[in-house]
Amino acid sequence: MRYAYGLTTALLLGGATLSLATGFPAGAQVAQNDAQKMSAVVPRAGAPVSFADLTAQLQPAVVNISTRQKVKVQSDNPFAGTPFENMFGGGDGNGGGSQTREAQSLGSGFIVSADGYVVTNNHVITADGQGEVESISVTMPDGTEYPAKLVGKDAQSDLAVLKINAGKPLPFVKFGDSGAARVGDWVIAIGNPFGLGGTVTAGIVSAVLRNTGSGSAYDRYIQTDAAINQGNSGGPMFDMKGQVIGINRAILSPSGGSVGIGLAIPSDIAAPIVEKLIKGQTIARGYLGVRIQPLGDDLADSLGIPHNKGEFIQGVEPGKAAALGGMQSGDVVVRVNGQEVNPRQSLSYLVANTAPGTRIPIDVIRNGKQMTLQVTVGTRPSEEELAQQTFNPNDSSDNPFDKKANPKSAASTGLAEKALGLSVQVLTPQIARSLGVADSTKGVVIGFVDASSDAGAKGLTRGDIITSAGYQPVTTVGELEAAIRAAQASHRPALLLQVVRRGQPGIYVPVRLR
Repeated sequence: MRYAYGLTTALLLGGATLSLATGFPAGAQVAQNDAQKMSAVVPRAGAPVSFADLTAQLQPAVVNISTRQKVKVQSDNPFAGTPFENMFGGGDGNGGGSQTREAQSLGSGFIVSADGYVVTNNHVITADGQGEVESISVTMPDGTEYPAKLVGKDAQSDLAVLKINAGKPLPFVKFGDSGAARVGDWVIAIGNPFGLGGTVTAGIVSAVLRNTGSGSAYDRYIQTDAAINQGNSGGPMFDMKGQVIGINRAILSPSGGSVGIGLAIPSDIAAPIVEKLIKGQTIARGYLGVRIQPLGDDLADSLGIPHNKGEFIQGVEPGKAAALGGMQSGDVVVRVNGQEVNPRQSLSYLVANTAPGTRIPIDVIRNGKQMTLQVTVGTRPSEEELAQQTFNPNDSSDNPFDKKANPKSAASTGLAEKALGLSVQVLTPQIARSLGVADSTKGVVIGFVDASSDAGAKGLTRGDIITSAGYQPVTTVGELEAAIRAAQASHRPALLLQVVRRGQPGIYVPVRLR
């Protein structure tokens, strides 16, 4: 379980109950004839004296979910992997150094139909690592326990649907309109924090369409200050009409406990997916085949474009929708099918929610010029297929260049070092071979990086190859210096470098000028 100041996607929700009161403060300062004026700003639902009546109606449909799992753990048997491993009760009998242990997970869910369909988070019913879920149980508020069958799950949206057979109609709740939620609206959450059973917490909507920066197609949450803790993943967030407007999924916390920043999947996103899972339909999403980077301040400055508008394309997968539609690495996507790309509405979200096969206009900025491309959206591969495509940005392959003497004396020590904190030299075929790249690669190779420079902070290192600067090819030290002068003349505080590293695709790195 990972916390720190990051998104916690473990089992969640719960905490202390809030004491709420209604009405305005009375005092000599408030004139009698102002009372009607003040009442006009009271929210329509008001601040209830108690949530008890609403809770009594909703709590019977909120359930606890538990799983039993077989999890492989590393064996402490010193004879693991030898013919003697099973003589001492260790090992798995297959020559490996692992053992199987029983494990259990706890979470929350809610019933959405009288015949027993239950909604929860995918991670509640999915084993970690090499684990395998053996059984799933749903426990009602009265303690009745039912075995549950997994009807369908969707890893990307983190949703799952279970089915229980109670032999009688069950209490259920309905999805509401999360799009109507406003900051400041009251909400209550019911769930299973720390396995305690039905627990109710209350708070307000702190933000709508909260983006955490994860880059996921579903990185759009309702944020609440209702207490969220481990064990309530998959539990419902209700509005004052008693409708589910969110599914509690995660928290932002430095400690793992609730600090008042809880995140719920909006019902407008969840409801259509749940409906398809119940019907056994495949969740088909749009896909471009690009590697995306948020348009941070340094990147925007290096391009001379406004901040927080658009997303940067680091790479384009050959043969996929983006490549076939003419998109290139280095493009900045500013609109998709007429909708602006920004931190609240990411490229991933817009494309994922476009039906595969749809031809749409995508507006990009390329080398300072705006253009519109017509792209036919592809179908997103499975999570397993995507995992196989992902390259390792922390590749630990040895860099042969690091084993050579520091070439700083033979490299540029002029403008490049003064402005970027880099000394560079022309990439010869011999150096290219030593760096594990093709002899035909053109560029300049970094021989020294000032650790105090922005280049050093961005992770550039000796042996990295700069192939372009400011979108202009770089084959000599003079061309790099010309790009630096051009950026300075345009009053740009950063320069965009394209960098190639052994065993990895080229990436764009904005480096601030000194």
